[in-house]
Amino acid sequence: MRIVQLSAENVKRLKAVEITPDGNLVVISGRNAQGKSSVLDAIWLALAGGDAAKATPRPIRDGEDHASVTLNLGDLTVTREWRSDRPTKLTVKMADGRVPTSPQKMLDELVGKLSFDPLAFTRLSPREQRQQLLDLIGLDFRQADIDRQRLYDERLSIGRDRDSYGDLGDVSTWDSVPEAEMSSRDIIEDIKAAQDVETANARLYDAVSRASQGVAYAEMRVSQAEEDVSSAARALATAEANLATRKRELDDAVDSARKATDSAASGVAPVDIQALQARLDEVEEINTRVRKRQEWTRAKAAQDMLADDYRAKTEAIEAIDEAKREALKKAKMPVPGLGFTDQGVTYQGVPFEQSSSAEQIKVSLGMAMAANPTLRVIRIMDGSLLDADSMQSIAEMAETSEMQIWVERVEDNSESAIVIEDGSVVS
Repeated sequence: MRIVQLSAENVKRLKAVEITPDGNLVVISGRNAQGKSSVLDAIWLALAGGDAAKATPRPIRDGEDHASVTLNLGDLTVTREWRSDRPTKLTVKMADGRVPTSPQKMLDELVGKLSFDPLAFTRLSPREQRQQLLDLIGLDFRQADIDRQRLYDERLSIGRDRDSYGDLGDVSTWDSVPEAEMSSRDIIEDIKAAQDVETANARLYDAVSRASQGVAYAEMRVSQAEEDVSSAARALATAEANLATRKRELDDAVDSARKATDSAASGVAPVDIQALQARLDEVEEINTRVRKRQEWTRAKAAQDMLADDYRAKTEAIEAIDEAKREALKKAKMPVPGLGFTDQGVTYQGVPFEQSSSAEQIKVSLGMAMAANPTLRVIRIMDGSLLDADSMQSIAEMAETSEMQIWVERVEDNSESAIVIEDGSVVS
């Protein structure tokens, strides 16, 4: 289905035009601001409905109160009318006279992507091109892309946390270290018992020392008394009595010392406190290593858990990628050689933006043709950007695919061009 005849009145810059296209390539030519774009917009306004109305809020020519477009598509005729004082009116009539109950719905199903402009596609960003191609072949990866990015960000954060633990090695590094701390209470009690023995021995030594000093003092007094027997007989007797007392005290002290010595020999002997302290220090050193092992165990468990999470995120990302690859394998591409990456579209394995101008036009036209399987109409805005070779390629593709391609060009000198001046067809 193609445009057999186009009639438009007061649409944008147009006054009144009637065009009966001849051939597959329809060139609309003329100087700037004369109404060339209005011809192509009239086609879109007639067929696209709401989308076109949003893009063209003022379809009526300045100074006029009404406008209309009629497209004869062979199998049906479409008329859309605008008036400044009433809503837009759409009329669709089949060739046999039937009128559809939902005319715009019928056009939407018929038109598809009529507004697709191949040159506009070449100016999109790589990601926009990718999304448009996905829409065309009926694939929607937007949620999958959102999920993949979320998983990727989560995996990145997990990887940072995992790597923050550094290289912990394996458990064999800690084989010589006990898993639990050692008790130091027994050693501390031994040290206290040894200190008690030392204290008792010191007290005994003091008692013997005091008794020895008393005996020495008594002996001195006896000696003095003996030297002065004649004048101190009584003192001698007293001193002798005192000496006897001191000797008894000495004997008692010696006896106590002997008993203490016997008791030490039976198991309460002095203990090497320095050796016990060394043992205590050794236990503390071992316990320090035990605590470090426990810290290592906790860190290793956390690192292993993060590693498991990292692998799970990786597997989820790979599952999304595999699902997308499988969907793309089954998808029918509008042009052989088209493909995707996460960043954009590829053609023959090369990023689309790096393809030649001829290849870009070929791909874009192929996509536009695939988007309009029933209504074989494509419009190309800004066709003046195309050189002679590109125009020749477009003409050949239009011919081989039986597409009707409407192209807007500034002052095209070809004999078949339809020239617009001041809103009217002049040749």
